[in-house]
Amino acid sequence: MAAYFDHNATTPLDPRVRDAMLPWLGARHGNPSSAHRFGRAAGEAVQQARLEVAALLGASAEEIVFTASGSEANNAVIAALTSGHAQRGHLVISRLEHPSVRAAAARAAAAGTQVTELVPEADGTIGAGAVAAALRDDTRLVCAMTANNELGTLQPVAAIAAICHARGVPLLSDAVQAVGKIAVDVGTLGADYAVLGGHKFHGPFGAAALWLRADAPFSPLLIGGDQEGGRRASTENVPAIVGLGEAAALARRELDQRQALLRTLRDRFESGLSAIPCAVVHCAASPRLPHTSHVAFLGHSGYDLMMALDARGMAVSIGAACHSGRPQPSTALLAMGVSRAEALASLRISFGMTNSTEEVDALLAALKALVTN
Repeated sequence: MAAYFDHNATTPLDPRVRDAMLPWLGARHGNPSSAHRFGRAAGEAVQQARLEVAALLGASAEEIVFTASGSEANNAVIAALTSGHAQRGHLVISRLEHPSVRAAAARAAAAGTQVTELVPEADGTIGAGAVAAALRDDTRLVCAMTANNELGTLQPVAAIAAICHARGVPLLSDAVQAVGKIAVDVGTLGADYAVLGGHKFHGPFGAAALWLRADAPFSPLLIGGDQEGGRRASTENVPAIVGLGEAAALARRELDQRQALLRTLRDRFESGLSAIPCAVVHCAASPRLPHTSHVAFLGHSGYDLMMALDARGMAVSIGAACHSGRPQPSTALLAMGVSRAEALASLRISFGMTNSTEEVDALLAALKALVTN
């Protein structure tokens, strides 16, 4: 049975999203910055998408900046808050952050910014108290993702935001893995910047968004044009943005239904793991996304299991990149204190709207056969 269980990497494009995009890949065209009717129509389509993304986040449309990816948005905020200062100050991140945040922080450090990297607790979260202890008078930004892309753990962003705001420090929350899977309201979240990516909730590649609180400091990473209110120079990718808007509208309308299905699939899978004695579910008691399960199969190679499942038509992930053909252990697990051997025995299974209970049962059967042979 062929089945896809890697929805944290990307999700399949919803046919309704594709249908919304198709006119803008053919008959409808125009530069949104052009004043003629073709340009005005494109501009109106972009604005409608902006309204839909804002509605999904409980935000105002003027606070939404379209980008090409979540990585670009994370880079833009970190660059804006750490560049151009006589004293480059201090940045706080955690070892749970997406590589785009960690790499941008490393680049800032090379340019003179001091970076504090917080170690997660054993439950896969960063405590608000640890953030409070790390803040300094010259701290320019704190980064705390909404949900971890490997473990699915939810971070206490609202509590962290309260601490940051009491000290006058802005907070960036990478919400790419959370938006479209759980309710993310920026008023409740408390961050000053939030990031989402369309392809994580059945939208297209190449369309993402940065939400900025109206008074949040910011300077554009890309310059040379006044698109996106002067906050990102570059002609907008109209077809992809239209698709992002449609994906946002669908996610908002269907969120309760989606959460229920995803949680049912995840819970069925983890319940079925009881028949596999070597299976250990990471962060099972932590607040988590409803669709993500991170499991170690002790005594086995996660990479070998992934490839064996692939041969059976089933896609899962080891949750970390392979370099030169050599599997690397999850940085999140190592940061939590999990042994290297257990980290290398782990798989990330992330369910989606295209999965069925029959597929879950087939995955369990395949895993049981692989680890007991």
